[in-house]
Amino acid sequence: MEEKKLDLNSIIGFVLIFGILIWIMYQNQPDPKVIAAEKAKKELVAKAAKAQELAQKSIEKAAVAVATTGDSTQLAQLQKNLGNFAYSATLPSAKNNFTTIENDLVRLKIANKGGFIVEAVLKKYEKFKKGSGQLVELIKNNNANLNLTLQTRDNRALNTKDLYFEPSLSKLGEDQILSMKLKAGANEYLEYKYILKPNDYMVGFDLRSQGLNQVLNTAKPLDLELDMKTFRNEKSISYENRYAEIYFEYEGDKIDYVGQGKDKEETPEKVNYIAFKQHFFSSILLTNTPFATSKLHSTNLVNDEAVDTTFTKQFKAYVPLAFTNGELDYKMNWYFGPSDYKTLKKYDKNLEKIIPLGWGIFGWINKFIFIPLFGFISSFLGLGIAIIVFTILIKIAMSPITFKSFLSQAKMKVLRPEITELGEKFKKDPMKKQQETMKLYNKAGVNPMAGCIPALIQLPFMYASFQFFPSAIELRQKSFLWADDLSSFDEVVQLPFRIPLYGDHISLFPILAAIAIFFYMKMTSGDQQMAAPQQEGMPDMAKMMKYMIYISPLMMLIFFNSYGAGLSLYNFISNLITIGIMIVIKKYFIDSDKIHAQIEENKLKAPKKPSKFQQKLQEAMEQAEAQKAQRNKK
Repeated sequence: MEEKKLDLNSIIGFVLIFGILIWIMYQNQPDPKVIAAEKAKKELVAKAAKAQELAQKSIEKAAVAVATTGDSTQLAQLQKNLGNFAYSATLPSAKNNFTTIENDLVRLKIANKGGFIVEAVLKKYEKFKKGSGQLVELIKNNNANLNLTLQTRDNRALNTKDLYFEPSLSKLGEDQILSMKLKAGANEYLEYKYILKPNDYMVGFDLRSQGLNQVLNTAKPLDLELDMKTFRNEKSISYENRYAEIYFEYEGDKIDYVGQGKDKEETPEKVNYIAFKQHFFSSILLTNTPFATSKLHSTNLVNDEAVDTTFTKQFKAYVPLAFTNGELDYKMNWYFGPSDYKTLKKYDKNLEKIIPLGWGIFGWINKFIFIPLFGFISSFLGLGIAIIVFTILIKIAMSPITFKSFLSQAKMKVLRPEITELGEKFKKDPMKKQQETMKLYNKAGVNPMAGCIPALIQLPFMYASFQFFPSAIELRQKSFLWADDLSSFDEVVQLPFRIPLYGDHISLFPILAAIAIFFYMKMTSGDQQMAAPQQEGMPDMAKMMKYMIYISPLMMLIFFNSYGAGLSLYNFISNLITIGIMIVIKKYFIDSDKIHAQIEENKLKAPKKPSKFQQKLQEAMEQAEAQKAQRNKK
């Protein structure tokens, strides 16, 4: 009977839960009025876009007719729609033609329509993998545009991206100069001038007007809009997307970025440059005349890695261009090239700061140690061997610190029986136990913090490596052992399914690094537990270390599976070397008997004067003890 009753109760419970869920779904269903309003709004937007598209096609058709036959009716229609700028549509250049300029590094294609770059190709870099035959394309197939909204004196708002510019290509020495003019008359025009030097990623970009002070409304600045959907260029779209970001320099030499996620926005003032940075490549607009204000917008386009495989982010920038004496005159530059620290630094415009090397001491380690050292080693060694040699040199340089850490652990291990004895003796008086323990440390000449300080010194180097390797473009598409690209994951097995957080593949270097971390922690945890007895009121460190032995390797497996193989290789070799150094130090440099004898000898000497920290700690303990005694009297 009890079993049947239980079953009946379970059924009633399930029915109630199901009923509650149905009620919640009913209560949260969208309001039909809201749905209808959203639908109507979308229809209006689509209708307006369609109308604009038809109007633009009509203008283009009229422009072709005027340019080829001089049709006066079509000319009147153009003048009605474009005002003074109908003149540009009457020229032979009013066709959807292109002009290409290139050097050994970049190829740029500029369209008559809009006058902006519609194709930017890097000739020294390939997409996805080496040997793919596909060059890196920063701009292609309408993924980017540049537009000025022209406010005319007869109350028109015209978009330059819809108007035709007249091209004129010339040379000055080895420099190629392309002038694109949007004309309102024979001597009235808006000009984009592109200047491409040989063997250079930087493109001169002058934007100026002549004779337009009677055509345009110069009372307020013109709005310049930059728009780019960044192409995927690397094997892992999620890893690449992590480093796609808008950086900007403002108010002198301050550097900041917009941030990751959906619809992120910043509005900096006095902007010197705006960088649409992908992982290893960047499109940067620089200006000699800072933009007074700006609105920078970034949104993530990768919602599902299996589906969203073409673009990573959508970047937009809105900046005002102010008139000077009724005309525009801006000296600017475009940079289309690699996000390479050394290449960017050569321009002496603070561009190298878009490389995320870390802040404070982490950035200093990368700039003044890691980059020069790795650059030197990789100049005569293959990249994989260079990482190994680089890691060995860093670990050798840190070995004195490692030695001090292990020596401190050995001293604490020798003192453990006496510390345990003090713990038993003053079990009921934790404060007294702490005071006596500190006296013991002082007599023995042992600093309990000595084991922590070396570890803290090594932490900045570890964090710096997490910034350095993902930013090292020299690792891109360089193979080593089974890894075909040290800047991306070293896939050895492709899984037929996706594991949350882990991914749909197995990388081998993270597994090796995880194994090395496991054995390192296994070897050191015993000494650490024996060296540092548990204190009253403190967490059980021995228990925590037991958990960390398994948690740390697991984290390495999960988070590093989609990271660059170069970083995983560095961590594997680093932990392997640390294990080797630890074995050598323990075997040849640390003798427990000698340490014990030295400690006993130190005890016989006059106690060393405690440090300021120890004095303050002792004073705090004595004060707390006095307060406790006073409370007990009451």
